Amino acid sequence: MSQNIKNKIEADGFAVVNEVFSESEIDTLLKTIADIDISKPTFRKTNDLFAIRQFLKEVPETIVIIFNKTLIALINSIFGENYFVVKSIYFDKPEDSNWFVAYHQDLTISVDKKLDIDGFGPWTVKHQQFAVQPPLSILQDNFTIRIHLDDTDEGNGALKVIPQSHLKGIYRPETIDWNMEKEVTCPVQKGGIMFMKPLLLHASNRTSNHRKRRVIHIEFSRITLPANLQWSEALQAETTLN
Repeated sequence: MSQNIKNKIEADGFAVVNEVFSESEIDTLLKTIADIDISKPTFRKTNDLFAIRQFLKEVPETIVIIFNKTLIALINSIFGENYFVVKSIYFDKPEDSNWFVAYHQDLTISVDKKLDIDGFGPWTVKHQQFAVQPPLSILQDNFTIRIHLDDTDEGNGALKVIPQSHLKGIYRPETIDWNMEKEVTCPVQKGGIMFMKPLLLHASNRTSNHRKRRVIHIEFSRITLPANLQWSEALQAETTLN
């Protein structure tokens, strides 16, 4: 099974694996999130979206639930044992959300400071967090998991992707040739996960079926950054995949 998942990720840039988390594990995650203080600057709340940046730092009691034996075994068997967490976000898309995301690649990484380093740039700062576009080799080596806390389909914002777009380097959405490319929607069951590569072109529609879509998004790398640059959330590595 793991080899089939690995092959699909390498070929298409994504794979869906259901039944990674039990009903009770998902319920515990949701209860833990519901009980936290949402007044911190890393939290964002609007009518269309509630988000928690640096999620594993802000809600560390979720780590032991998220990194259960099933997930750790999947990650280690597919990617090897050298990866660690470098970014985490919780997204809550409400039942009547008009929030949508146009096609894009995840081209930036979150780091602790801004430094003048060849191959790194442009830089941005958002919500007290430095982000930078790194060399392409880092983005090609990283991967992301999206843990679904609700059943998700095209009606409540399941990701739409363009298979194999992760193999084409920097791929600007405005240059997509729809005569050549194929769009695929990626439904995921509650308790399931989606693996994806950062360079995979992906998008998300507005909610149309009055159902929530809550997702924990976690990015992984095995790269040591140059100079004195550090991943902003890499400290979590010691408590996750070991």
